[in-house]
This record gives sequence, structure tokens and C-alpha cells, in this order.
Amino acid sequence: MANSLNTIEIQEILELLPHRYPFLLVDRVTDYVLGESVKAYKNITINEPCFMGHFPGQPIFPGVLILEAMAQAAGVLGFKTMGNNDKLYLYAGIDNARFKRPVVPGDKLEFDVALVKERRGIWKFKGTASVDGDIACSAEFMCAMREIA
Repeated sequence: MANSLNTIEIQEILELLPHRYPFLLVDRVTDYVLGESVKAYKNITINEPCFMGHFPGQPIFPGVLILEAMAQAAGVLGFKTMGNNDKLYLYAGIDNARFKRPVVPGDKLEFDVALVKERRGIWKFKGTASVDGDIACSAEFMCAMREIA
């Protein structure tokens, strides 16, 4: 199947992000505008390793992993915008994180992340994670671009 101009499938995500199973949390990018925004998703399945302990009998996808997934989506945008020549994007801060509903197996967790500003290698983003149009999480966060040693 041909790749739409503004989508990114898993093979290219693997080329852009350094993350691997079980920590790669973006399945597909459905749209992006270089230097502006990205839309992506992760399918949540019962096979996620975190569900063995969070929580047995009541599996809920951890909020910190939702925040990490939003940052990974932002990382895809950063690598597409700036290139990925020996660089990493690391969390530099999280503000105003709010969790509105649990995310459970069977959910399609959709990310909508926008670049607010970039200054001296620090990128500030605003993002939401939604399931079926209902916001599960919203946050503002910063990522720092660092050279790989």
C-alpha cells in the first residue's frame, strides 16, 4: 500500500525513533506538518507488558506511558523537521498534565501534538491523547535535543 504524503508507517517510525519493543509507543503517524504538528496513534492491546502489574484484573494503561507516547510522537515530528543525525530528544519538563479517563485494552489512543515554540534546542509542545474523541490526557511538555555521545 502506498504511503500518503503526510503519513508515516511503522517502518519509517523505526528509522526515526531509537525506541524499540516494549518501549516504542507510536504505531502510526496519520498526519504531520513539518515544524508545526503531528497526529499519531497507538493501539492498546492486552498484550502490553505493563498490564501484568497495572493492574491485574483491572488493566489500565499507565499515565506516564501516555505522556511518553505523546513525547515519542513529538520526537517523530522533531526528527522529520530537523533530521536525526546522531541526536536524541529527551524530556526536559512536563506541565499541566491532566488525566480525564482511563485507557484500557482495545482502545485506540490518538495523539494530537503541536509545537508551541523552539528556542536553543528546547522544544515546547502542547498535546492531547484521546480515545474515540474523548480526551484521556492533556499536557504541555518540553524536549531537549542532545547529541549522542
